[in-house]
Amino acid sequence: MTHRVRGSLPLAAGMTLAACSIAATAVPASAQTVHRPAITAPADEPMAVPKGYRKVWSDEFDRPGLPDPAKWTWDTSRNKIGWHNEERQYYAAKRLENVRVENGHLIIEARKERLSEKPDFGGQDYASGKIITRGLGDFTYGFIEVRAKLPCGRGIWPAIWMLASDDSAGWPAMGEIDIMEHVGWDPGRVHGTVHTKAYNHVANTQKGSSRMVADACSAFHTYQLDWNADRILIGIDGRAHMRFDNEHKGDPATWPFATPEYLILNVAVGGWGGQMGIDDAAFPAKMEVDYVRVWQKK
Repeated sequence: MTHRVRGSLPLAAGMTLAACSIAATAVPASAQTVHRPAITAPADEPMAVPKGYRKVWSDEFDRPGLPDPAKWTWDTSRNKIGWHNEERQYYAAKRLENVRVENGHLIIEARKERLSEKPDFGGQDYASGKIITRGLGDFTYGFIEVRAKLPCGRGIWPAIWMLASDDSAGWPAMGEIDIMEHVGWDPGRVHGTVHTKAYNHVANTQKGSSRMVADACSAFHTYQLDWNADRILIGIDGRAHMRFDNEHKGDPATWPFATPEYLILNVAVGGWGGQMGIDDAAFPAKMEVDYVRVWQKK
């Protein structure tokens, strides 16, 4: 999630997530509470699955119940101690009220409720879901498309994003790609951002852009990433609004994107989304995902 800096400073060199079972324990995965991405890498060009690519991974969400465990797992790593960015949610695992497949869609639902019976409960007033493909779907380069309808409401912060599968470099050096972020206090503005050691919001050098999608919370749109060795394009409905070029310096500080990354889908509460407060009348708030598809060069 862009600017999901969970804390005010990046991780020190050598800090990893080994202490947690999966994903972002100390990773400040994008989004600082009081930060908004700069428009520093705008684009306006067509996007489509490149010729010669084939579909290598997908979830059409056609099996009701919990998400397919062969494709998704759960990130609950900071429930007990609290999530970064002053986020206010508890991420529940294997709980249908928060994450489920129904009527051909994945539903990630944030609710105002305290799950105090959970052994890792950290005092949160909200419950939501965060699922990831780490170890089950890790990709280097490709075209990724997620068709989704977003939740609105002040305090809500849905995201579709990626982090490096090898987190040993720490954040932001490991590299983060934010395909879609939306904060409820700015309805309809969809953000795309990348974070690297050289380009990140802590240093105010992040590369990002945004586009207004007036019906983002009432209609489905396709959120897209076209990632190859030369550049990253992030777009919506077949049109790129953000471009990040590889400077080909051979320096991972500017281009850490030559190694596998995994997908993350979540709905946060607070943090960047709560910059203008949280409207409890907005709950329950659902992100609906029709499909996730990944193509790569044959």
